[in-house]
Amino acid sequence: MNKVAIVSGGSAGIGEAVVKRLRQDGFRVFNLDVSAPLETIDYLSCDMADQGQVQSAVQQVAEQAGRIDVVVANAGVHLSATLGNTSPEAFERVLDINVKGTYYLLHAALPVMCAQKSGSLILMSSDQAIVGKPHSFAYNLSKAALASMAKTTALDYAGDGIRANAVCPGTIETPLYHQAIDRYCQRSGADPQQVHAAEAAEQPLGRIGQPEEVAALVAFLAGDESRFITGSLQVIDGGYTAR
Repeated sequence: MNKVAIVSGGSAGIGEAVVKRLRQDGFRVFNLDVSAPLETIDYLSCDMADQGQVQSAVQQVAEQAGRIDVVVANAGVHLSATLGNTSPEAFERVLDINVKGTYYLLHAALPVMCAQKSGSLILMSSDQAIVGKPHSFAYNLSKAALASMAKTTALDYAGDGIRANAVCPGTIETPLYHQAIDRYCQRSGADPQQVHAAEAAEQPLGRIGQPEEVAALVAFLAGDESRFITGSLQVIDGGYTAR
C-alpha cells in the first residue's frame, strides 16, 4: 500500500516540485490549493485560511486513502513591507495563511497520525526563521512562527511516533521569486537580469536555489532514512545564513 502525503500549496513553485517528487517516490499525494494545477489527480480545492475547508479536505483524504503518513505545510504568501508600511489587513492575511493555515492543517491531520502512531510533519519555513531581512516584517515573523511550531510539535508528539521538522529555504527560483523581482524593477526601474545576477551573487554558492532541490530535502524528511530527525530546522540556502 502506498504511503499518503498531503501537500498544501502544491500547484506551483516549491509545492509543485514537492508533489512531483513525492509521487515519483511512490506516495499518493493530495494537493490542497486554491489554484488548480495542470495535473488534477488528487487535487482538492482548499483555502488554507478557512479552517472549515482545511478540516473538510483532510477528512476527505483520510476517508479516501485510509491514512496520512506525511503532511507538507507549504502554502504561504509573501509580503515585502516594513512594520510601519504593513496595514492591519495585510498583516492578518499573512498570519491567516502562513501561520493559522499551517495550524489548521496540522490540527486536522494529527488525530489520524496519532491513531496510526506514525507520521512526518514538514513545515515550509524560511531562512528568515534564522536571520532577519529588511522590508519583511510580517513574512519574517510568520516563518519564525513555523520554526517554533515545528519544535514544539516535535516534542509534544514524539511519544506518538510523529516527527515534525521545518525546512528553511533561502532564495529559490520560483514564480513568486520572479514576481517579486518584476515588482521591484517596476518600482525602481532596475534591469531584471541585473537584479537576478545580484541576488545570485549574494549566495555563497553563487547561484539561486531550485525548487527541485528543496523537494529532495522534503522527500528525505518524509522517508524512513530521516526517522531519527525531529524538531530540526533544515536550512537549504546556499550558505546564506552561515555568514
